[in-house]
This record gives sequence, C-alpha cells and structure tokens, in this order.
Amino acid sequence: MKNLIMKILLKLIIIIILNFADGNQEEKNCCGKNLNRPECDSSKNDNQYCSREFNHPEDYDNDISDHLLSKLRQSVPNEMVKIKTGVYFIGTDKPVFTQDGEGPKRPVELNSFYIDKYEVSNKNFEIFVNATGYKTEAEKFGNSFVFDGLISEEIKAEIKQAVAQAPWWLPVDKASWRHPEGPDTNITYRMDHPVIHVSWNDAVAYCTWLGKRLPTEAEWEVTYGYKGTAPVTAFPPNGYGVYNIAGNVWEWTSDWWSVKHTKYKTHNSTGPATGSDKVKKGGSYLCHENYCFRYRCMARHQNTPDTSAGNLGFRCAKDDI
Repeated sequence: MKNLIMKILLKLIIIIILNFADGNQEEKNCCGKNLNRPECDSSKNDNQYCSREFNHPEDYDNDISDHLLSKLRQSVPNEMVKIKTGVYFIGTDKPVFTQDGEGPKRPVELNSFYIDKYEVSNKNFEIFVNATGYKTEAEKFGNSFVFDGLISEEIKAEIKQAVAQAPWWLPVDKASWRHPEGPDTNITYRMDHPVIHVSWNDAVAYCTWLGKRLPTEAEWEVTYGYKGTAPVTAFPPNGYGVYNIAGNVWEWTSDWWSVKHTKYKTHNSTGPATGSDKVKKGGSYLCHENYCFRYRCMARHQNTPDTSAGNLGFRCAKDDI
C-alpha cells in the first residue's frame, strides 16, 4: 500500500512540474478533457452508442416480472434531500479558469427539487445491472481510461498507446465499473465507493430506471454552495446533508457544455438545447490547486456523453418524491 501511495504521489508531482513548464495545457488534461472516445460524436444521430434510446433500461427489463422489478427498484435506498424553491447565485466574477466559462456570477431561480445524498455506489449500480442486464459503454467499447499510478505493471506492459496530451491516463482493455483498474482488479471491497467508468449515457439510464434524472448544472452548483459550517468529523456532509459533493469523483450533469452565459436571471436553467459535450462538476481525488483546481463550487469541465474514466461518476435528482 505504501508503495502504491508513493507511486501516485510521484505521478502527481510530475504533473505539477509539467504544468509549471507548459502553462495551462496540462491542467486541463489531468481533469480528463482529452479522454473523449474518437469513435463517438454525439452530434451524429446515427451513432447508437451515444443514443439515450439505445441505452434505455426498459430494453433490458423484458425477462423480469414487473413485480420483481419493483422489488429490485425498492431495494435501492432513496436517500434524497430537498432543495427549496428560491433565487440563488451561480458562477463567479473571479474565475480561476476563464476558458471554462466559470463566470459571470448570475442569479438563477429554481423550483424545489430533490438530489441524492450520496454519489451512486457500486452496490446500487450493481442492483440496476443485475435487474436489467444493462451493459455500460466501457464494457461495449472494451476499454476505459485509468490513471497510470493505479495500474499494475503487468497490465501497463500490455498497453501500446496513450493520450498524447495526458500520458498519465491510459486506455486499459476490460477496465469497467466492475474492474476499475483493469481485469486484475475488482470491487469486492469497494461496494460503498462511487461507481466509476460510467458515461453520461450510463448515468441517464440508471437515473431513468429509478424514475429520476441527472441534476442540471445550476441545481448541482446550488447544492454545493450551502453557506455555513459543518460538523467537525471526517468527510462530513454539507449544510444540506449532501455527502462528497466535490473532490471524490467528477459528477455528470444534464447540461450540454457552453462557455457563454447571460448575467441576467434565468428560471430553472438547463443550459443550451444541443451540444457535443456534457458538463461535469465537482473535481476528483486527482485535483489539486497547483494544476487542476476544480474541486470548487463554480468550477466546471466537459466530456462527450460516451466518455468513461476512473474519476467520473454521478448522483441523481428528481422534481418530486
């Protein structure tokens, strides 16, 4: 374990050094921006892997009775907190990464909504998969991106390519939510960890199966931004009672990516109607203020809807319960 920690720290130090040498280029890449799959362009209507209809969970429910499906859905804890109707402020007039569209600070009026207390765990995602037979896009494509400090030397020796702009992210064959660092790993002792290697399409399928949805970027940011202190315990919830809203794994939102925002008040903002990338929020365990300072409320980043990686997960939202 100590050797693994030292390897990860060494990789992070190298990333910091590269960032100082090359400016802002490297800081964007350690957040996973360049991990998009070249096979998929969400603007192409004929690409089935980017289609919500193609991945709709109802397609997998045919062999299970409605009664059993209902029981399985009920076995997933429905722990959500309510965010009240109100006018909130999102964005900032002091952006750290102006190219990400962090500003301006602007008012948004939101109807009340509910959001999961916790990120979706491996345990709960497994219930969904076992009930529906759903296959994630990482499983369909046959690989996913893993931080190289977490990969065994045996697996690393088999990898013949990497992302040029982010060489510490490696495409690992058979890496998926069940095998986070490759086929020689599993989630046996990580059932309460957030599910990773799930694309935006996978997240939508899971939320839809439970009668939920992904939160909008505005809803996510408002949930993060509770003002006040929290209990002095390890990894406490914020004032709303929401856990790990930042710094654990990046979380998908429903919004299409754009860096252009009005400074005037909007109502239930959902972002642009179309796009090629989806917004993710919250940063991950790989973020650090020296090179990827994105575990901040107003920070944001993007990936194509079919992208999956070892630091990317989600939580669900709902209008009413």
